[in-house]
Amino acid sequence: MSLHVKIMATLVARPGKAGELEALLFGMAPYCRMEPGNLRWDVWRDQAKADRYVLDELYIDNAAVAAHRETPHFKKYLSSIHDLAQRSAFVLEPALVANKNGS
Repeated sequence: MSLHVKIMATLVARPGKAGELEALLFGMAPYCRMEPGNLRWDVWRDQAKADRYVLDELYIDNAAVAAHRETPHFKKYLSSIHDLAQRSAFVLEPALVANKNGS
């Protein structure tokens, strides 16, 4: 059985770049969500700091993550993200994850 893979990324917009960062992230969402191995791709904004975003991604396995990283929209993201934001990303595997009934 393959393990799902979660990617969590925290992005803090560089000064004057919040609008460009948001446009990049929101523009990627429909493409990422359509990828065959993607289970979720959400953008969250910090209530206390409006220029801080969190990407919450879930893929069926590592092969789906690898496929995601080969897409044109990811390559565009990667080529511009460092100019727009400070970025920290984590690739995670399940350790203790609740199933649908909460157990």
